[in-house]
Amino acid sequence: MNPIVYFNGEFLPKDQVHVSPDDRGFLFGDGVYDVTLTYGGRFFRIGDHLERMKNGLRSLRIEGADVDALEGVGKELMKRNNLDCYSQALYLQVTRGVAKRTHHFPTTEVQPTVFASISPFNRKGDPENGSPIVTVPDVRWSRCDIKSVCLLPNCLATQRAKDLNGHEAVFVRDGSVQEGASSNFFAVYGGVVHTPPLTNYVLPGITRIVVLELCEQHGIPVRQVSILQQDLAETEEIFLAGTTSEVVPVTAVDGVPVRDGKPGPISRRISDLFVEYAHGE
Repeated sequence: MNPIVYFNGEFLPKDQVHVSPDDRGFLFGDGVYDVTLTYGGRFFRIGDHLERMKNGLRSLRIEGADVDALEGVGKELMKRNNLDCYSQALYLQVTRGVAKRTHHFPTTEVQPTVFASISPFNRKGDPENGSPIVTVPDVRWSRCDIKSVCLLPNCLATQRAKDLNGHEAVFVRDGSVQEGASSNFFAVYGGVVHTPPLTNYVLPGITRIVVLELCEQHGIPVRQVSILQQDLAETEEIFLAGTTSEVVPVTAVDGVPVRDGKPGPISRRISDLFVEYAHGE
């Protein structure tokens, strides 16, 4: 199968896309990306995803990309690929573009490289039975709030988790839990959901926003506070939230079970509320 993708204003078969070796995304990881889902043919919170992409582009001082037009691009990709599945994943990427290789920004105007593709959504983790995680030192750069294509530390961490039969790697910096390699982190203490506050080390996840909204709407107490790694042994429940995992309860951390090693009632309730909301939006 050769899917139809979008590349710099054209819809074409994926194997006809050719990225220049001078593209700054290829050379430096100089760009941003995002992923959003469809449920039953409807994009889920795509406005939030596009706004986050705009913020990332502004932070990197990349200009010239019509981000608002990407929703229409996504709809056209759904139509042209005609995938026989209820949920699909739309991948979006914008790099600074093609220019002479210099560490500083190009001195002449260049057009950003814009790419989009759509594929069947394969959910990560096990929302019914939960999944184990491993913790890793946070060696990433200090602007993790930008959804940059520079993901080598995340790849290394995810491979570490896979080597240890974990679903996800969770970054720890100076003793504090930050986030997962591709998810946000939540823990329950005394019946209250805790999640690290947004900082430059935590990505403003769209699913994180939805979880906080659902907690408020359904009377589930929540606090945005630092979570210490040393306190994870005392937690009642842990769960992760992200676009490609939705809401996944955590059953073990570094091989140590969370309570009885089964998904807790709050995690399961939030997972159910999320599925109900996402499918009914």
